[in-house]
This record gives sequence, structure tokens and C-alpha cells, in this order.
Amino acid sequence: MIPRYSRPEMVAIWSPETKFRIWFEIEAHACDAQAALGVIPKANAEAVWKAKDVEFDVARIDEIESVTKHDVIAFLTHLAEHIGSEEARFVHQGMTSSDVLDTTLNVQLVRAADILLADMDRVLAALKKRAHEHKDTVRIGRSHGIHAEPTTMGLTFARFYAEMDRNRARLAQARAEVATGAISGAVGTFANIDPAVEEHVCAQMGLVPEPISTQVIPRDRHAMFFATLGVIASSIENIAIEIRHMQRTEVLEAEEFFSKGQKGSSAMPHKRNPVLTENLTGLSRLVRMCVVPAMENVALWHERDISHSSVERGIGPDATITLDFALNRLAGVIENLVIYPENMLKNMNKFKGLVMSQRVLLALTQAGVSREDAYRLVQRNAMKVWEQGADFKEELLKDAEVTAALSPAEIEEKFDLGYHTKHVDTIFARVFGNS
Repeated sequence: MIPRYSRPEMVAIWSPETKFRIWFEIEAHACDAQAALGVIPKANAEAVWKAKDVEFDVARIDEIESVTKHDVIAFLTHLAEHIGSEEARFVHQGMTSSDVLDTTLNVQLVRAADILLADMDRVLAALKKRAHEHKDTVRIGRSHGIHAEPTTMGLTFARFYAEMDRNRARLAQARAEVATGAISGAVGTFANIDPAVEEHVCAQMGLVPEPISTQVIPRDRHAMFFATLGVIASSIENIAIEIRHMQRTEVLEAEEFFSKGQKGSSAMPHKRNPVLTENLTGLSRLVRMCVVPAMENVALWHERDISHSSVERGIGPDATITLDFALNRLAGVIENLVIYPENMLKNMNKFKGLVMSQRVLLALTQAGVSREDAYRLVQRNAMKVWEQGADFKEELLKDAEVTAALSPAEIEEKFDLGYHTKHVDTIFARVFGNS
């Protein structure tokens, strides 16, 4: 991913230096296990750890690979340059390249997931804070982009919190599902390596042994992981689009914080654009772009091919680095979002009580009017508001058919905003519990 949309901690997970360090640890732990089983001399296993503080030379490994055309062999050759060819004689004993590559990938994905889970905690904290802050801030709810009925800004934040909370649970599950390792040798039969080696290496690397591998760890696990990242990205876009709509000039119920000295347009000095949430919409597309290739990686030939390899070299860093950046940008947007309660009320009252139409409809049916007639009476008065700018309540009070069923006091009562917010506390308790 480009530096503009990257954060150092996540980038470091995918650096060549980190990758080779993990490769070394896997090989060294495997040697320890082999020595404990009596397969290789203990002295050789101990000698491997002489490289534990070595800064592996990425350029040198690349140089060797240019000849070998094999990255793991290039690394093993470079390792032998550090610890000695005799000491390195038993490194990689009974193993195949995928044992190292797949186990390393899963270590990286687990570490990436831990960062993403922390990112999501920040987003959740921001949403929860703003939800409670605006629990009773009334705004118009919209369906199809059209005024529907009153809601609150707090409920908007709360539903995004609930969605992200589900996503956090999904990510925790995806992390657990991808946290497996395989040191099972060619085609996964353990013919040349004891399963105890796999158990030891996995324990040391924070993984669990893959119950059954071929020559690779099954890619349905990775498909699940990247699909989860795609769902999280979609939820980021869901929040971003809500903010973008609220920041439209003719709406202006909320807007991204506009810092001192910030410029919105090279041509129009008055502009204050929702650039951060527009950026989040784009970044979400990049993360989702990785989902289909991950799904297609599930189907490999027989016990192994490498059609998945080039894909994962791209989508592993791209998806996690991009999502890490996006989650932190989203958290910042929410934390600093400027809310305009007065504009929310102004927008809701733009059509003079029209949003109370369902209450009147229900009241008429309760008063004995058929639903068809009640709908007709309410709609004909509502259309006067749309088309003539009339006041909905005044039109109802002038309608003889309506007043034949409802008294003026009963009509007046149907325009009480509190009716629409009376269960906000119940919803908050469902979402946040007692906190």
C-alpha cells in the first residue's frame, strides 16, 4: 500500500525483515523439537539460535534468489552464511517450503488482526461516546433519502456501534480461524517429520496445529479472514456515506471538523468538503477488492499449487494496511464530528408537521375509520404540504372528514415529538447494556 494510506505498525508486519525473522523463528523452533526427539544433534539446534540477533540482509537474500529462483532456499543459504554450513546441516529437516510460508502468513495475519481489533475498539469508543452525547438530539429519519419520521442522532450512532460491535466479534472469530500452523512436510503426511515438531512450533508462534493440511494450510480459512475484512470495510462506508449526506449544504446536520488553515478547493475558497469520508468510501472499495481473490484461492490443485501465492503477497498487506488506516481515520472523524442540532430541527420542520402522518393515520383507524379511508384522508392533506407548502396540522383541522373522527385536541396530541423518542432508553440498553 502507498505511504499516504499506511501506518507504521501495520506496515512493519509485512516488511521483508519481519518475514525473514518469522521464517528464522519457525526453523529454529523446529530444530529444537527435532533435537528433543533425537532426530538431530542438540548442538546443531542450539547453533541455529546464534542468528537470533542477526539482521538478515534482504539484498543478499534477493541476490541468492536471483540464482536459485526459490525464496526459501535463498533464505536458508543466507542463514547458513551466518551460523556455518555444518551447523545448518539439519535446518529444515523433513520440512517443505509451505510449512514455513503458510505458518508465517498466518502469524502475520494474526498480528494484523490484533492491530485491527485495537483499531475497532477506538472506533467503538468514539461511537459510544457520541451516541450518549446525542441520545436525545432529535433529527429526521429518512427512507429512500426522503423524510420519514423523527429519530435521534444518538440512535444513529448507536446503530453504527452495534454494527461495528458485530464486526469486532466477526474479526475475533476470523483471527481464531486463521491462527493455525502446519509443519507437516511434503503433501502433509508427516512422513519425514514428527507431528510433535508441528505442535512445538505452533505453540511457540502463538498458533494451533492445522488438523489436516495437504502441502498447504486450507485456504477457506483465509477466505473467511479477508471476507470479514470486506464486511468491516462495508460498515466503514456505511458510516462514511451517512456523514457525507449530513454534510451536504442543503442538509448540514453534521460535518467533518475543518481545521484552521485547511483549504477545501483550489478554485472556490468557500468550500468545506467531506474529504475524509469520501476517502473512506474509496478505501473501503480497495479492501473489498481483496475478497474475491481470497475466495478464488480456496480451490487449489490436488495437495498444492502456488496460484494462491502471488495473490496473497498482494492482498495480505494491502487489505490489512488499508483497513488499519481506514479504521483510524474513521475514529478520528467520529471523535471530531461537528453536530448541528438546530439544523436537524430546522430540517425536520421544513415540511410543517408532515412527518407525523403515520400517527394521524393510526389514530383515524383507532377511531373507527377504515384503513383505506384513513390513508386517503391523510394523504390528501399531506399532498397539500408537498405541493403548496401548507401546514399539515392546520390542513387536518380544516378537513371535516378528519375532525368528524378526531377532536382538535386529539389531532394536536399527534404532533408531540416525545412520542417518537419514548423508547430510546430501551434501545440504548439493548445496545450498550448498563454502561
